[in-house]
Amino acid sequence: MSTKKDVEEDNNKWKLFQTVEAIMQHDPARMSSVFLLCDGTPFLISADDAHPQNFAETLPAEMSVKIFGELDAESLCSASRTCKLWHHIIEESDQLWRRQCQLVRAVCQREVDSDRRDGLSWKVTLVKNYTRSCLKRDWLRGRFSNVTSAEELSGRKMVPLDAETWGEILQAELDR
Repeated sequence: MSTKKDVEEDNNKWKLFQTVEAIMQHDPARMSSVFLLCDGTPFLISADDAHPQNFAETLPAEMSVKIFGELDAESLCSASRTCKLWHHIIEESDQLWRRQCQLVRAVCQREVDSDRRDGLSWKVTLVKNYTRSCLKRDWLRGRFSNVTSAEELSGRKMVPLDAETWGEILQAELDR
């Protein structure tokens, strides 16, 4: 039986496949190439290749960054653990981390802006604020509006929130 994580990984692999396929359709020289996923590792194989190649070895770094840019933050972190080349491309791309951080900023603008003013990198800012943004988003959407005891929150990852954030949450509760 597939777990939720397995299904998400399969969906992310399919999304990567579709992106690579779309890019390759614009390059007639690569029309004979095939993209395969073998044990979670993607390969490009062309008719004149004797050995399969990791797509990041075949495509320019900018194209690999564009492909990785289609992933969400969790999938991006997972992809960076796939192989050394992917890790290098992902870790060195400020563009990837900035994009993900902008999504977090939509919920935690004050925190993200403060961290960036303090000189933190996009990646460090994202890591620092990701869980906070998920929790704050859930509170603002009313996910915890009917919680009556601490037991209802067991198993849920919580992080400290500042007074301004609690003010936003309380105002959202009053507006409901």
